[in-house]
Amino acid sequence: MIKRILVIDDEDSVREIIQISLELVAGWDTLTAASGSEGIAIAESEHPDVILLDVMMPYMDGPTTFKKLQASVTTCDIPTIMVTAKAQSCEQQQLIDLGVAGVITKPCLPQDLVDEICKILNWDQITHV
Repeated sequence: MIKRILVIDDEDSVREIIQISLELVAGWDTLTAASGSEGIAIAESEHPDVILLDVMMPYMDGPTTFKKLQASVTTCDIPTIMVTAKAQSCEQQQLIDLGVAGVITKPCLPQDLVDEICKILNWDQITHV
């Protein structure tokens, strides 16, 4: 079964790179949102298998978006992986403490991104499409 991934990131180029990576490397169906509020709306209507959520966004940052997703009965069971440029372990631990499924540091090579998602979610490793 093809996985559906929702990518929430305010940077167009980052969303595009992640989308292309997930579609080409893993063959996953990818949805995108440019803001936390747009991402919440898509998550509620589409119920993806996982959400990749940028930490630093204007208006509603990643942690705030995650808390709103967790507060909704419709989206609280969707695993969320934070994507961040912050590489320090203490910053990543703060995100883990929120209850996210995992943290991926960007930038990330396409195959490494897919491998990290599979590792965090205990999904079978993907063979190249």
